[in-house]
Amino acid sequence: MDKRKIEIKINGQAGKVTGILQNPSSARCLFLFAHGAGAGMDHVFMEKAAQSLADVDIATLRYNFPYTEKGGKRPDPAPVLLQTIQSAYLAAKEYANGLPVFAGGKSMGGRMTSTAASKGLLTGVKGIVFYGFPLHAPGQPSNHRAEHLYHVEEPMLFLQGTKDKLADLTLLQPVIDNLRGKATIHIVEGADHSFHLPKSAGKSDEDVLKELALKVREWSV
Repeated sequence: MDKRKIEIKINGQAGKVTGILQNPSSARCLFLFAHGAGAGMDHVFMEKAAQSLADVDIATLRYNFPYTEKGGKRPDPAPVLLQTIQSAYLAAKEYANGLPVFAGGKSMGGRMTSTAASKGLLTGVKGIVFYGFPLHAPGQPSNHRAEHLYHVEEPMLFLQGTKDKLADLTLLQPVIDNLRGKATIHIVEGADHSFHLPKSAGKSDEDVLKELALKVREWSV
């Protein structure tokens, strides 16, 4: 297992950010993994999700956005987020050494990655994976955040929990249906936005992450 920190230079004026490359010797593809709005690439969810993917032969490159690199809490403006994703994608292609590259992320990281793809900033990416697509703010059901998905040409995999307060599945499912075969959804019954299940479910967080990793592997073949 090759696991190391790298430096990613950002296009424009955003400077540079840190990334973590986790590359199992038997890797079949590389997943560019962006974090959510409230926590950086070192968050326990990101760490465990990356390890679960490595366990099924998927390399990951997770990275910070500039605001998390600086210890901030408020996400950067959209242009900076998009510049960061594009720059991280270019780095991922170099580190992939010819392996297929997928991209996506947790919550905001996934949504902004698909936004980048919809704008043609991720040329050659094989697909987009969402660990909890944030369709709307909690308690404010809407599907306006999904509008850009109709401009994404690549296949998309949505990993969603039924108790996710940021994604009413009765609103998300019609969007997926309207994407006409470009989108696949995998639902975890009872899981919240962090894919945590109640104790009564009899599954640990690690069990759920393993399930999701296996789905990513199956979908990415």
